[in-house]
Amino acid sequence: MPYASSRSLTVYSSPARVAPAAWKRELARWGFKLPPELVRSARPAVARRFVEFFACRIRNRNTRLAYAHAVSRFLNELTERGVHDLARIRPTMVATYIEELGDELAPPSVKQHLAAIRTLFDWLVMGGALTRNPAASVRGPKFVVKRGGTPVLRADQARQLFDSIDASTVVGLRDRAIIAIMLFGFARVSAVVAMKVEDYYPDGSGWWFRFHEKGGKEHVVPVHRAAKVLLDHYLEATGICDEPTGPLFRATRGRTRVLGNGALTRSDVFRMVKRRAKAAGLPRTTCCHAFRATAITVYLANGGTIENAQAFAAHESSRTTRLYDRRKDELTLAEIERIVF
Repeated sequence: MPYASSRSLTVYSSPARVAPAAWKRELARWGFKLPPELVRSARPAVARRFVEFFACRIRNRNTRLAYAHAVSRFLNELTERGVHDLARIRPTMVATYIEELGDELAPPSVKQHLAAIRTLFDWLVMGGALTRNPAASVRGPKFVVKRGGTPVLRADQARQLFDSIDASTVVGLRDRAIIAIMLFGFARVSAVVAMKVEDYYPDGSGWWFRFHEKGGKEHVVPVHRAAKVLLDHYLEATGICDEPTGPLFRATRGRTRVLGNGALTRSDVFRMVKRRAKAAGLPRTTCCHAFRATAITVYLANGGTIENAQAFAAHESSRTTRLYDRRKDELTLAEIERIVF
């Protein structure tokens, strides 16, 4: 995503001006229809620095949207409480807001909101727009995770899902291939929808997936033979092998069952997984990330090592990988039944 141009920044440097349609589209890319009132009424230097935070400081689009939502909510709430100057925000105001947010959101979400607020004000202080960060001393809720909450499918449930998808249509072939890559490739949904045709390629004696992960990292995983069969069927039906730079998984044109040239989004895949899971009679909690958790659990249960699972999943720490390991769940459930009266 390109950095904000100097022209777009002038939209914010004059609070009285209304952003033209072209710049409203730019704002939407950062998660705003318009900047919060507290920003629009601020000095030009403050408003400009605010925009630069989202346009320059945060490169991940999903993080940018999440932070934009958190910051907008916080600043709009303060405006409703009668605060009209960013410099007049006090640590107690931030602490009160975070405390109240805890009554509505889970601790991880509250911590993310606080991180967004704190990081934004750090940026404003470093740029000389403000003299201090009112969120610096505010502590978020404690949250320690020893067991992940992502649902894991049993082997028979995974087979049930694949068998329930109609493979006589190109959409069905596409959906099976997507699920196969998330399951057999340990892949995040964001990495799957970002794949190009050329990201499925032969090298040496086998085939590989190339994933573009968070933070601009490139990650390769060998292709499981089951995933290769399903993906080859999809590619043969679509005939897109001669478009190496085109998106691997494409959205349909309108309400037709014909694939277009545009790539699927994460939201498209999420809705597809929910729809397919419901049709297959799987739990309502089934989601895109469930396939990644299932892959890690099954791999470890079949003798795989935590180090290799970490490498396949592209986790920075093995502690993260262990959160997806549910092998002890069955043991725990069996042991608790020993309590007999």
